[in-house]
Amino acid sequence: MDLTIVPHKMMQHQFGRGDRHMFSSSDDQGMLKQVLASHAPDGREFAVKPLLYIIEDVFRRSAPGIPGFVLGSKDDQSDVLDDKAFQSGFFDMLDLLSFTINKVSCEISCKCSGGGDAHATTLGIFNTLASYSWDAKVVLAMAAFALNYGEFWVVAQLYPTNPLAKSVALLKQLPEILERADTLKSKFEALSNLIKAMLDVAKCIIEFKELPAQYITPDTPEIVAATAHIPTAVYWTIRSIVASAAQIMGLVGMGHEYIVSTAEAWELSSLAHKVNSIHSHLKTQLNLCYKIIDEKIQIETYQALIRLIEAPHIDNMKVVRALIYAKDDQLPLVIIEGSTRRRASLDVLRRKNVLLLITDLDVSLDELMILEQLYQESRQHSTRTESQYEVVWMPVMDRTAQWTEEKQQKFEYVQGTVPWYSIHHPSMVDPAVTRYIKEFWHFKKKPVLVVLDLQGKVVNTNALHMMWIWGSAAFPFTSAREEALWREEIWRLELLADTVDASIPAWITKKSLVCLYGGEDTEWIRKFTATAQAVARAAGITLEMLYVGKGNPKDKVRKNISTIISEKLSHTLQDIRFIWFFWVRLESMWHSKMKHGKSAENDPILQEIVTMLSFDGSEHCWAVFCTGAEHEMAKAKGETIMQCFTDFDLWKKNAENAGFLPALIQRLKDNQPPGHCNRLILPGIAGTIPERVVCSECNKPMEKFIMYRCCDE
Repeated sequence: MDLTIVPHKMMQHQFGRGDRHMFSSSDDQGMLKQVLASHAPDGREFAVKPLLYIIEDVFRRSAPGIPGFVLGSKDDQSDVLDDKAFQSGFFDMLDLLSFTINKVSCEISCKCSGGGDAHATTLGIFNTLASYSWDAKVVLAMAAFALNYGEFWVVAQLYPTNPLAKSVALLKQLPEILERADTLKSKFEALSNLIKAMLDVAKCIIEFKELPAQYITPDTPEIVAATAHIPTAVYWTIRSIVASAAQIMGLVGMGHEYIVSTAEAWELSSLAHKVNSIHSHLKTQLNLCYKIIDEKIQIETYQALIRLIEAPHIDNMKVVRALIYAKDDQLPLVIIEGSTRRRASLDVLRRKNVLLLITDLDVSLDELMILEQLYQESRQHSTRTESQYEVVWMPVMDRTAQWTEEKQQKFEYVQGTVPWYSIHHPSMVDPAVTRYIKEFWHFKKKPVLVVLDLQGKVVNTNALHMMWIWGSAAFPFTSAREEALWREEIWRLELLADTVDASIPAWITKKSLVCLYGGEDTEWIRKFTATAQAVARAAGITLEMLYVGKGNPKDKVRKNISTIISEKLSHTLQDIRFIWFFWVRLESMWHSKMKHGKSAENDPILQEIVTMLSFDGSEHCWAVFCTGAEHEMAKAKGETIMQCFTDFDLWKKNAENAGFLPALIQRLKDNQPPGHCNRLILPGIAGTIPERVVCSECNKPMEKFIMYRCCDE
């Protein structure tokens, strides 16, 4: 990034109200004119960062044993000279710059030793460095100061043990000064703070220079505002160098006559405050620039991700890396095996169908438990083909929200409960991936299960519906497989409830009449179960009754389960999670059918699904009667079915002749109430809510309302 400074008038215009203290008076404006007049860069460029590494290393290693003087960490003894600065060509560059650095160093030494005017000395340094860019000026001036500063402390640190250093220290009369170190504490504390502030400003100016031109241009308002202040920043940094050098030079040759002045420490502290203020302003502008750059990079990354996912590939690794974690600096996957937490690379997903389970941290543990059961069953009874898929949990987080200890604990808890792979940490998911997941896969809050095939192609943006309905039998979870499974299905007890209770297959084998019933009215449940069992005895049939509660089960359903068990009214789905699963399967069937363009008017199975969901949407109880042998089901709301059973004597003869279930179906048709009000509550999932839904009883269009529901009691 070229830090070419805008013309003087424009720069004055860029100063905000809060920045006028930098050059506020007419004298200060005159200073700024002098600074700008001395600036005549000739286009020469050099890498300033390696030189800054050496400067920083000098300051860090010079930290003397003076109380309160702390510049760098004492534990940080890494040799930056070997690790960073001494790159290819660095020594050649240093050869070219050494004359300038020594010249400025001598200028600082001479002017500061003689007690010259600080502003005049500063302008003299600007004139010496006239042909260099602003970032080079500040780094070269700091290098010159570091040279003097480092020489001073080399002698000071070595004089107790090194004869040469001791002789030099005696000539400089340093021992007497250092023996009274306690009196210098305030001076060195102030000097330490000022050096740190100067380094911060220098680094900030260099960062501006290194901003990528392909993402942000010099005419960007944030860049214009920042670069307008860079001459100010460089001036006060070099002015602070002069003041710091004067303090160090003042120690040399004074011996026991040296008296610590409070004003000297105050001057350093005042300069540190000014330089810190300049740094704070530059850092604010720099962060605004980084925000602009980050937004453009994210747009670029997002568009590249779209192209990558849409392109054909030989295997799935390019897509998997782009979606999960693209870097190679760590193992991105974690799997919990018993008490062992094992990290894994993305290679474990190579040549596998990958199912990305995308949720937020508030994912339902009931949902995970059911999914885990289906996953484990697929592993135990899978064919060789079906075992070729892996599940990866990807929690998607809002990057703007703070990551708290509570969130970390929740993440680790869920991560420890699932038997499949999960990403090591939610922060690994790139913001562009999060955007893609929300915009292309319609993730909002409800979990989605995205399926990638062996080549990384997205074959299903949400296979959860297929998983809930058919489990791993739905593999490979493609739309074609979904259509094939529906072609094989008819409306039957096995489709409705086979997977939610282990007793149902046995009841089907025994050819029992099975009754599924639900609702929350405890008194109706007592009356209904007693009446239904009495009718079954009178008809001489075996009746098995199963309570399936209500969708989104809460305390009333839990209490009903306890009552049914204690009073032995019927069978129940004892784990309330299976009640949730019963209803979510029906919702999944509805979504699956709607995705393939079906409607209750032209699809018999969907018509039955809508009827069941209408039962759950009402405030009333209901019941369904069926067998494994017959495909038709007798179904009605609570009052209707109770009235039918109360009048059993009126149709008992027909039940003996035609069979109980056909007779019950006919009786319900003959006694259908003249009026009805059905309510269908569908979960809001983007892209699947139809404009037109017909009533399952009268086939008339239902009126559409919008309902907001909180899941808390």
